[in-house]
Amino acid sequence: MNRIILGHTIKEWTEKYPLIEDMINLKEMLWINPKYTSFQSVENSLSIVENDIKEAEERLSRFAPLVAKLFPETESSNGIIESPLVEIPTMKKELNRLHSLELGGKVLLKKDSHLPIAGSIKARGGIYEILKRTEDLALENKLISLKDDYSKLADEKYKDFFNQYTIQVGSTGNLGLSIGIMSAKIGYKVIVHMSSDAKEWKKELLRSKGVTVIEYESDYSKAVEEGRKLSEQDERSYFVDDENSKNLFLGYSVAAKRLKKQLDEMKIKVDEEHPLFVYLPCGVGGGPGGVAYGLKLLFKDHVHCFFAEPTHSPCMLLGMYTEKHDKVCVQDFGIDNKTIADGLAVGRPSGFVGRVLENLLSGIYTIDDDSLYRYLNVLVNTESIDLEPSACAGFLGPVVINEDQGQEYLLKHNLKDKMHDSTHIVWATGGSLVPKEVKKDYYREGRKRFS
Repeated sequence: MNRIILGHTIKEWTEKYPLIEDMINLKEMLWINPKYTSFQSVENSLSIVENDIKEAEERLSRFAPLVAKLFPETESSNGIIESPLVEIPTMKKELNRLHSLELGGKVLLKKDSHLPIAGSIKARGGIYEILKRTEDLALENKLISLKDDYSKLADEKYKDFFNQYTIQVGSTGNLGLSIGIMSAKIGYKVIVHMSSDAKEWKKELLRSKGVTVIEYESDYSKAVEEGRKLSEQDERSYFVDDENSKNLFLGYSVAAKRLKKQLDEMKIKVDEEHPLFVYLPCGVGGGPGGVAYGLKLLFKDHVHCFFAEPTHSPCMLLGMYTEKHDKVCVQDFGIDNKTIADGLAVGRPSGFVGRVLENLLSGIYTIDDDSLYRYLNVLVNTESIDLEPSACAGFLGPVVINEDQGQEYLLKHNLKDKMHDSTHIVWATGGSLVPKEVKKDYYREGRKRFS
């Protein structure tokens, strides 16, 4: 390869950043972030503070009556969009058997795969950003006051008002679903710009909700770029920018406090003697970034967050490892960005997220498609839980943290003797909206690969 990237050949890049060679060769790997440091040392320089997250939480509470009215499936939670946290002991046993390990502590699954409305982690950030936009418009136009019952916005006259405005977003699938479903229900015109790796059923579901889907032969970054351009031509159009949105980020970060409540209810401690490890599948970075940030604000040095990326799309790893962030993309290095993990098929990371988490993220590991299929199968067999392949990326986390490089991390941070009291949360990012036939296809493909 004689490519020149930011003025340097591939050979020069790999000499300076040796791990790039493993990335190019599509190897599963773990990178420990050398800039990771104590929370206290960076606390005063953080650009998003606890109060920002508190405001986001309050906004979601104000909208809860409207959400409950528009989506009856949320009535039981009074319009609060939240997912279960469950222990998966049989899956843990199987991980031990598959990898000849003795994992200490508990392994839990955070089922954002089963979040109401959108069936993925994107229900957090995507829906929050649409509600924020809705509140801004409604307050500006004196349709509501902050003290009102927001459920009145479900009336047809308000839908007619919102129909003057358009929401647009670029997506590989799940963000498009969350933005599209919520926006259409409120009354907006909606355009979702979908990359070539987006699954057909996701496009069909959006169209069934009255959403306009524009398809691109290219990948996620192109869909975002074109969507942004089209939106800028219409003063009544609002573009949800997954690469740079603070609002999306805040919507995701609200998850931390809710998770703490669930851990408390399960009588699971998180403190110096009881460390928490969280494994988050990562595409462009907004979802896992927001969640990790909220967790660090809450649990500080007692939580250790790791991102998981496909070997074919290690964009955040490439950006953070080289410190070039969104200035580089995986295709620059001949990595094809083609993976069964459609929600994670992103070539260029969010520079905003990479920089915000520079000192807070413990590390990033990569996982190949075979492993995703294997964990999908094993989870169905052991716990009868269906996920989409991208949502299974977290399962390699407890494994890599118990291998050589992970052990070095544990040693450095005085964690080795605390692992029997540790908690590991695999964040399942999507799956409940996957059609039954597609789920069966995923399962069959996994079985075929390992028969």
